[in-house]
Amino acid sequence: MKSLTFKTTIKCTGCIEKVTPVLNALAGEENWKVDLQNPNRLLTITANDELKAGTIISSLQGVGYKAEQVSE
Repeated sequence: MKSLTFKTTIKCTGCIEKVTPVLNALAGEENWKVDLQNPNRLLTITANDELKAGTIISSLQGVGYKAEQVSE
């Protein structure tokens, strides 16, 4: 398992509702969180080694959000 962190444009609980199905499908229901208190709106995902940052970024773009990886 690895932890990936992204700066995102996810700004509110409504945004989280929109990305939930995508992130649940990619990482699993209990394996991600968004810190809305952080000015960078950090998304942290704990995932298996097969899940790539590019897959997460493109999946979020597909539902209207930007993400930039800040750590692995």
